[in-house]
Amino acid sequence: MNLAPRRQTELSWRSLFNARTSASLHHPRVAAPAEERREHRRHDLEQQGIAVERYDGPRQAGNDRFLGRLVDISAGGVRIRTSSPNVRPDAQIRVRLQLPTYCGISPFIDTTSAHPAPKQEWIGWVAVCRVTPVGDGSFEIGARLLDMEDMDRGMLGLYLSTQPLAA
Repeated sequence: MNLAPRRQTELSWRSLFNARTSASLHHPRVAAPAEERREHRRHDLEQQGIAVERYDGPRQAGNDRFLGRLVDISAGGVRIRTSSPNVRPDAQIRVRLQLPTYCGISPFIDTTSAHPAPKQEWIGWVAVCRVTPVGDGSFEIGARLLDMEDMDRGMLGLYLSTQPLAA
């Protein structure tokens, strides 16, 4: 009985398996096409006219709080239209974002008490990634949501899944 050809076949299959396994462990996944490179889908909320406010604590009052209007949002970031020319890339701004309940789903969860409860307001930090002039004296701010808890981010994703997608 000749076992040499069978053994050679087994070795070649093992070599192929090991090569593929080690390649997948050492090489990152091939990047998705540009239209699918986002981690979170953007949703268009511009028609709702939702205000985004600067938040410096409850002691601040007046019109200084208004930052701009929400253009679109994802579970990872926001795009805001503002008339303020003094917002710069790489800035971090503490904001207050209040979204209405939609289809019985609240966008955020209050976990400060013993039992989680729905809430419509999120206060946290955003990191400004870009500021683009629109042309009519206003600017669009692209910013990442920085310190959002995982439960809030998950609920925001669920909430946004009921909203129209942005282009």
